[in-house]
Amino acid sequence: MATPERILVIAAHPDDIEFAAAGSIAQWVEAGTQVTFCMVTDGSAGSNKPDTDLKALVQQRQQEQCEAAAILGVKDVRFLGYPDGVLQPTMELRRDLTRIIREVRPERVLLQDPSLIFAGNFYINHPDHRAAGEAATYAVFPSAGTRPIFPELLAEGYEPYDVTELYLMFPVQADTYVDISAYEDRKIQALLCHKSQLGPEVGDMVRKWDAEEGKNHGYAFAESFRVMKLKEDPQTQSEGSAAVPEQMTEG
Repeated sequence: MATPERILVIAAHPDDIEFAAAGSIAQWVEAGTQVTFCMVTDGSAGSNKPDTDLKALVQQRQQEQCEAAAILGVKDVRFLGYPDGVLQPTMELRRDLTRIIREVRPERVLLQDPSLIFAGNFYINHPDHRAAGEAATYAVFPSAGTRPIFPELLAEGYEPYDVTELYLMFPVQADTYVDISAYEDRKIQALLCHKSQLGPEVGDMVRKWDAEEGKNHGYAFAESFRVMKLKEDPQTQSEGSAAVPEQMTEG
């Protein structure tokens, strides 16, 4: 699949992106893509210690996210600052995400799959992940490309824009696998920047996950996505439409 000029990645918390897509992002950046990260919450629920200085924690988590992004080659990191742990897919949040989409004008948007509730028999998906994913989905469509929605954004100078493709991170049903074998070490390095949340043992856990994702596709390590093609790019339109295969891979 062609590497786009601009990608926007939207996630609820600092470290969410690194778990789901850091290897793919490092590869796309190296190929010349400009990537923007948008962190929806402030990360302030990232500690259960009763004496935690939450303002200091917010600052630490932002710094950790910026350090992780730098390892992946990402220079543009946005923080919306919504309270961590109680996120809702409100119109306010959708408007904020619509504004960023119209400003960045990405061909590809990555977001958290809002339909995921249970992951296997061991994890209940965080409601912030679902709320951020839902708001981002509806910011992509219909809000970003529809002129009468959020007319106040027009007054701010943000014209409508249509995203070409949507990548769902940690999807309920994956159909695209990206070979990150050459970028797995960098992914782990980026993850370990989140020292307030993660210990060194996370490296072995994530390597195991990514090896499992890659083994059926001939990759040492892979990340999986569900990809939605929302509109055809000009080259595809000129060549005629083609059916999207049930399972795609990116090497």
